[in-house]
Amino acid sequence: MSTHAGRVAVVTGAGRGIGRAVADALASAGASVAYLDADPALAEAAAAARGRGAAAMARQVDVAEEAGVSAAFAAVVAALGPVDVLVNNAGISPKSGPDGRRGEAQDIGLDEWRRVLDVNLTGAFLCTRAALPGMRALGRGQIVNMASVAGRTYCDIVAVHYAATKAALIGMTKHLAGEQGPYGISVNAVAPGRIDTPLMRGTASAANEAARLATPLRRLGQPEDVAAACLFLTSAAGAFVTGQVCDVSGGWLMS
Repeated sequence: MSTHAGRVAVVTGAGRGIGRAVADALASAGASVAYLDADPALAEAAAAARGRGAAAMARQVDVAEEAGVSAAFAAVVAALGPVDVLVNNAGISPKSGPDGRRGEAQDIGLDEWRRVLDVNLTGAFLCTRAALPGMRALGRGQIVNMASVAGRTYCDIVAVHYAATKAALIGMTKHLAGEQGPYGISVNAVAPGRIDTPLMRGTASAANEAARLATPLRRLGQPEDVAAACLFLTSAAGAFVTGQVCDVSGGWLMS
Protein backbone atom coordinates (compact mmCIF):
# COMPACT_ATOMS: atom_id res chain seq x y z
CA MET A 1 0.00 0.00 0.00
CA SER A 2 1.58 3.29 -1.14
CA THR A 3 0.76 5.46 1.86
CA HIS A 4 3.92 7.52 1.37
CA ALA A 5 4.00 7.89 -2.41
CA GLY A 6 5.63 11.14 -3.45
CA ARG A 7 7.24 11.67 -0.06
CA VAL A 8 10.98 12.19 0.48
CA ALA A 9 12.28 10.76 3.74
CA VAL A 10 15.58 10.96 5.58
CA VAL A 11 16.36 8.31 8.19
CA THR A 12 19.51 8.59 10.28
CA GLY A 13 21.28 5.54 11.64
CA ALA A 14 19.64 3.66 8.78
CA GLY A 15 22.37 1.09 8.18
CA ARG A 16 20.99 -1.53 10.55
CA GLY A 17 18.56 -2.26 13.37
CA ILE A 18 15.64 0.06 13.97
CA GLY A 19 16.85 2.67 11.50
CA ARG A 20 17.05 0.21 8.64
CA ALA A 21 13.62 -1.22 9.45
CA VAL A 22 12.15 2.29 9.45
CA ALA A 23 13.84 3.24 6.18
CA ASP A 24 12.77 -0.02 4.54
CA ALA A 25 9.18 0.45 5.72
CA LEU A 26 9.07 3.96 4.28
CA ALA A 27 10.48 2.70 0.98
CA SER A 28 7.90 -0.11 0.90
CA ALA A 29 5.20 2.51 1.44
CA GLY A 30 6.35 4.40 -1.64
CA ALA A 31 8.64 7.11 -0.24
CA SER A 32 11.98 8.04 -1.74
CA VAL A 33 14.39 7.37 1.12
CA ALA A 34 17.84 8.60 2.05
CA TYR A 35 19.66 6.05 4.22
CA LEU A 36 22.06 8.06 6.36
CA ASP A 37 24.59 6.30 8.57
CA ALA A 38 28.02 6.88 10.08
CA ASP A 39 29.17 3.65 8.43
CA PRO A 40 29.13 4.15 4.64
CA ALA A 41 29.26 0.42 3.90
CA LEU A 42 26.17 -0.24 6.02
CA ALA A 43 24.31 2.67 4.41
CA GLU A 44 25.17 1.52 0.89
CA ALA A 45 24.23 -2.09 1.58
CA ALA A 46 20.92 -1.12 3.17
CA ALA A 47 19.93 1.19 0.34
CA ALA A 48 21.00 -1.29 -2.34
CA ALA A 49 19.17 -4.22 -0.71
CA ARG A 50 15.82 -2.50 -0.37
CA GLY A 51 14.61 -4.21 -3.57
CA ARG A 52 11.65 -1.87 -3.95
CA GLY A 53 10.38 0.55 -6.54
CA ALA A 54 10.90 3.82 -4.69
CA ALA A 55 14.12 5.77 -5.17
CA ALA A 56 16.80 5.37 -2.53
CA MET A 57 20.22 6.76 -1.83
CA ALA A 58 22.90 6.21 0.77
CA ARG A 59 25.00 8.87 2.45
CA GLN A 60 27.70 8.63 5.08
CA VAL A 61 27.33 11.24 7.80
CA ASP A 62 28.29 11.76 11.41
CA VAL A 63 25.15 13.50 12.67
CA ALA A 64 27.20 15.30 15.33
CA GLU A 65 29.12 17.23 12.66
CA GLU A 66 27.34 20.37 11.51
CA ALA A 67 29.02 20.70 8.11
CA GLY A 68 28.49 17.03 7.30
CA VAL A 69 24.80 17.21 8.14
CA SER A 70 24.31 20.31 5.99
CA ALA A 71 26.11 18.66 3.06
CA ALA A 72 24.11 15.46 3.43
CA PHE A 73 20.75 17.24 3.35
CA ALA A 74 21.81 19.32 0.35
CA ALA A 75 22.76 16.09 -1.45
CA VAL A 76 19.42 14.48 -0.58
CA VAL A 77 17.43 17.44 -1.88
CA ALA A 78 19.49 17.50 -5.09
CA ALA A 79 18.98 13.78 -5.69
CA LEU A 80 15.46 13.13 -4.40
CA GLY A 81 13.73 16.47 -3.89
CA PRO A 82 12.53 18.43 -0.85
CA VAL A 83 12.51 16.45 2.39
CA ASP A 84 9.13 16.21 4.12
CA VAL A 85 9.78 13.23 6.44
CA LEU A 86 12.63 13.02 8.94
CA VAL A 87 13.28 10.20 11.39
CA ASN A 88 16.04 11.09 13.85
CA ASN A 89 17.10 7.58 14.77
CA ALA A 90 20.91 7.73 15.03
CA GLY A 91 22.10 7.02 18.55
CA ILE A 92 24.74 5.30 20.63
CA SER A 93 24.64 3.62 24.03
CA PRO A 94 28.15 2.73 25.24
CA LYS A 95 28.37 -0.15 27.68
CA SER A 96 31.51 0.53 29.68
CA GLY A 97 30.71 -1.87 32.49
CA PRO A 98 31.69 -5.57 32.66
CA ASP A 99 29.99 -8.18 30.45
CA GLY A 100 28.23 -5.61 28.30
CA ARG A 101 26.54 -3.85 31.21
CA ARG A 102 26.17 -0.11 31.46
CA GLY A 103 28.69 1.85 33.45
CA GLU A 104 27.61 3.87 36.48
CA ALA A 105 27.90 7.65 36.58
CA GLN A 106 31.11 7.76 38.60
CA ASP A 107 32.85 5.58 35.99
CA ILE A 108 31.87 7.52 32.87
CA GLY A 109 34.53 9.78 31.40
CA LEU A 110 33.73 13.25 30.14
CA ASP A 111 34.70 12.37 26.57
CA GLU A 112 32.18 9.51 26.54
CA TRP A 113 29.49 11.72 28.08
CA ARG A 114 30.04 14.40 25.46
CA ARG A 115 30.05 11.95 22.56
CA VAL A 116 26.71 10.43 23.60
CA LEU A 117 25.14 13.89 23.89
CA ASP A 118 26.68 14.96 20.57
CA VAL A 119 25.27 11.98 18.64
CA ASN A 120 21.96 11.35 20.38
CA LEU A 121 20.81 14.90 21.06
CA THR A 122 22.85 17.41 19.08
CA GLY A 123 22.65 15.14 16.04
CA ALA A 124 18.86 15.18 16.16
CA PHE A 125 18.90 18.96 16.51
CA LEU A 126 21.27 19.45 13.57
CA CYS A 127 19.23 17.20 11.29
CA THR A 128 15.98 18.85 12.34
CA ARG A 129 17.44 22.30 11.76
CA ALA A 130 18.62 21.22 8.30
CA ALA A 131 15.18 19.85 7.38
CA LEU A 132 13.00 22.67 8.70
CA PRO A 133 13.53 25.35 6.02
CA GLY A 134 12.45 22.97 3.26
CA MET A 135 9.47 21.70 5.23
CA ARG A 136 8.33 25.23 5.98
CA ALA A 137 8.63 26.14 2.30
CA LEU A 138 6.45 23.13 1.46
CA GLY A 139 3.99 23.99 4.20
CA ARG A 140 4.18 20.44 5.56
CA GLY A 141 6.50 17.97 7.25
CA GLN A 142 6.58 15.13 9.75
CA ILE A 143 9.45 14.54 12.14
CA VAL A 144 9.90 11.55 14.42
CA ASN A 145 12.55 11.50 17.14
CA MET A 146 13.69 8.13 18.43
CA ALA A 147 13.47 8.41 22.20
CA SER A 148 13.30 5.46 24.61
CA VAL A 149 11.39 4.26 27.64
CA ALA A 150 14.69 5.07 29.39
CA GLY A 151 13.87 8.73 28.80
CA ARG A 152 10.59 8.31 30.69
CA THR A 153 11.57 6.21 33.70
CA TYR A 154 14.55 4.52 35.30
CA CYS A 155 16.00 1.68 33.24
CA ASP A 156 18.92 -0.22 34.75
CA ILE A 157 20.19 -1.50 31.39
CA VAL A 158 21.38 1.90 30.10
CA ALA A 159 23.68 4.52 31.54
CA VAL A 160 22.95 8.04 32.66
CA HIS A 161 24.16 9.75 29.48
CA TYR A 162 21.85 7.69 27.27
CA ALA A 163 18.86 8.24 29.57
CA ALA A 164 19.57 11.97 29.72
CA THR A 165 19.63 12.32 25.94
CA LYS A 166 16.41 10.38 25.48
CA ALA A 167 14.61 12.48 28.10
CA ALA A 168 15.93 15.60 26.37
CA LEU A 169 14.65 14.34 23.00
CA ILE A 170 11.18 14.07 24.48
CA GLY A 171 11.39 17.67 25.69
CA MET A 172 12.71 18.79 22.32
CA THR A 173 9.86 16.96 20.59
CA LYS A 174 7.19 18.75 22.59
CA HIS A 175 8.81 22.15 22.14
CA LEU A 176 9.24 21.73 18.39
CA ALA A 177 5.68 20.48 18.00
CA GLY A 178 4.41 23.73 19.47
CA GLU A 179 6.91 25.90 17.64
CA GLN A 180 6.57 24.35 14.18
CA GLY A 181 2.90 23.36 14.22
CA PRO A 182 1.73 26.66 12.71
CA TYR A 183 3.85 25.85 9.65
CA GLY A 184 2.16 22.49 9.06
CA ILE A 185 4.95 20.45 10.65
CA SER A 186 4.23 17.71 13.17
CA VAL A 187 6.87 16.43 15.59
CA ASN A 188 6.47 13.24 17.60
CA ALA A 189 8.66 10.79 19.46
CA VAL A 190 8.70 7.01 19.56
CA ALA A 191 9.95 5.41 22.78
CA PRO A 192 11.01 1.80 22.19
CA GLY A 193 11.42 -0.68 24.98
CA ARG A 194 13.81 -3.60 24.62
CA ILE A 195 14.20 -4.19 20.89
CA ASP A 196 16.19 -7.03 19.34
CA THR A 197 18.92 -5.11 17.52
CA PRO A 198 22.72 -5.34 17.17
CA LEU A 199 22.98 -2.54 19.76
CA MET A 200 20.87 -4.53 22.23
CA ARG A 201 22.92 -7.68 21.69
CA GLY A 202 25.94 -5.81 23.08
CA THR A 203 24.27 -6.05 26.49
CA ALA A 204 24.66 -9.00 28.84
CA SER A 205 22.20 -11.76 27.90
CA ALA A 206 20.94 -12.00 31.48
CA ALA A 207 19.86 -8.35 31.34
CA ASN A 208 17.98 -8.96 28.11
CA GLU A 209 16.23 -11.98 29.57
CA ALA A 210 15.23 -9.96 32.62
CA ALA A 211 13.79 -7.29 30.33
CA ARG A 212 11.81 -9.91 28.43
CA LEU A 213 10.32 -11.33 31.61
CA ALA A 214 9.42 -7.82 32.80
CA THR A 215 7.50 -7.18 29.57
CA PRO A 216 3.81 -8.17 29.73
CA LEU A 217 3.88 -9.51 26.18
CA ARG A 218 6.86 -11.70 27.20
CA ARG A 219 9.00 -11.00 24.18
CA LEU A 220 11.59 -8.57 23.01
CA GLY A 221 10.42 -6.13 20.39
CA GLN A 222 11.47 -6.34 16.76
CA PRO A 223 12.71 -3.40 14.70
CA GLU A 224 9.59 -3.76 12.54
CA ASP A 225 7.42 -3.03 15.60
CA VAL A 226 9.07 0.37 15.90
CA ALA A 227 8.97 0.94 12.15
CA ALA A 228 5.20 0.45 12.17
CA ALA A 229 4.78 3.27 14.68
CA CYS A 230 7.01 5.55 12.63
CA LEU A 231 5.06 4.70 9.49
CA PHE A 232 1.81 5.73 11.15
CA LEU A 233 3.22 8.98 12.55
CA THR A 234 4.57 10.00 9.13
CA SER A 235 1.43 9.04 7.19
CA ALA A 236 -1.78 10.90 6.44
CA ALA A 237 -3.44 8.77 9.13
CA GLY A 238 -1.19 10.39 11.72
CA ALA A 239 -1.39 13.92 10.36
CA PHE A 240 -3.30 15.31 13.36
CA VAL A 241 -0.94 13.77 15.93
CA THR A 242 1.84 16.00 17.23
CA GLY A 243 3.83 16.53 20.40
CA GLN A 244 3.22 12.93 21.50
CA VAL A 245 5.40 10.11 22.76
CA CYS A 246 4.41 6.68 21.43
CA ASP A 247 5.73 3.84 23.59
CA VAL A 248 6.58 0.66 21.69
CA SER A 249 7.54 -1.50 24.64
CA GLY A 250 5.19 -4.46 24.86
CA GLY A 251 3.67 -2.94 27.97
CA TRP A 252 6.97 -2.67 29.85
CA LEU A 253 6.04 0.91 30.72
CA MET A 254 2.42 1.88 31.21
CA SER A 255 1.71 5.51 32.01
